[in-house]
Amino acid sequence: MLRHGDVWRAIDALAARYGLSASGLARRSGLDPTTFNPSKRTTSQGKARWPSTESVAKILAATGSNMAEFVSLLGEPSESARRIPIIGYAQAGAAGYFDDAGYPAGSGWDEEIFPETADPHAYALEISGDSMEPLYRDGDRIIVSPQAAIRRGDRVVVRTVEGEVMAKELARLTAQRIELRSFNPAHPDRSFTRPQIAWMARVIWASQ
Repeated sequence: MLRHGDVWRAIDALAARYGLSASGLARRSGLDPTTFNPSKRTTSQGKARWPSTESVAKILAATGSNMAEFVSLLGEPSESARRIPIIGYAQAGAAGYFDDAGYPAGSGWDEEIFPETADPHAYALEISGDSMEPLYRDGDRIIVSPQAAIRRGDRVVVRTVEGEVMAKELARLTAQRIELRSFNPAHPDRSFTRPQIAWMARVIWASQ
């Protein structure tokens, strides 16, 4: 029997196969970027909402896929993809989502299929708002690796001890300070002392 979750996992897997998030796949297909967002997969009353046949047809056309390929994705993730935890960027600043090392923790995470990564603690954040444009846009998703080595010029996600979370470029790293460069020139660069930072992790993949 075809299950609601299987269909949505197939859409996520198809997006991952072409290096896209679910919202990036919707955008490429000429659909509203939020069409395949997790919040759209159930109604406000908690009932299952299925993607329309028209939407499926559009994503197949946009990726050059066919129904046979889509059907093959209705099972488990392929060897080149796996399920990783994902939350909204705005949620990342709330308590309970990360442990002291910056690893995903707690039970509030969803799971989606993304390209395989060597870091078993990797997780994804869904971008909201325009503060990171033009590099990351509303609905894009980034995969973050807490175990990846970080160097100057890397794109990073930083959380302060006060709970503020931000995605920036690492401009300078010393024994005393961390300086971050904003992607959007309308937003200021930031500078912190080491004790002000709870953790910092590198962005290793992003949907576009």
